[in-house]
Amino acid sequence: MARALKINHVTLIVDNLEKAGEFYEKELGLEPLPAFLFDYPTGFFKFNEEQQLHITEWEDASSFRGHICVQVDDFNSIFYRMKELNVIDTKPWGKVRRLPDGAMQMFIRDPSGNLVEISSAPDAQIDPAIFEDELYEEGLYKSNRNDYRGYKSENATLYHHKS
Repeated sequence: MARALKINHVTLIVDNLEKAGEFYEKELGLEPLPAFLFDYPTGFFKFNEEQQLHITEWEDASSFRGHICVQVDDFNSIFYRMKELNVIDTKPWGKVRRLPDGAMQMFIRDPSGNLVEISSAPDAQIDPAIFEDELYEEGLYKSNRNDYRGYKSENATLYHHKS
């Protein structure tokens, strides 16, 4: 049986290719890559040597909670920049938080309304002022649905690096 090895790319639907492309390049530091010669507007961006983000312009509806998660190398600066841009969205998954594994998390909207989770490494140095900010809240997000299905653990983490 075949086994999935990694995520090669994620495609997000955008309503304005140029605005979205500028956001991912300028605000998240992704490198534009040549795309195939599609007959519709599209852009490819490099996360690393193995993973890409693809954006393509369509008139599809955006998801409210569905998202991609991007680990950043400097959570502090991106927090302050996203706050300045007023794109932090606390409605779908709550406020900015420190997860039990130590990683920071926040959710932002790109110019087309796609939800993007921004995450730090668990051991990242975080500006103490972020913990005092009105956009920060202690503890995990609570939905109040009280439906505990799923595989869960006290030792869960976003990061599963091999040592």
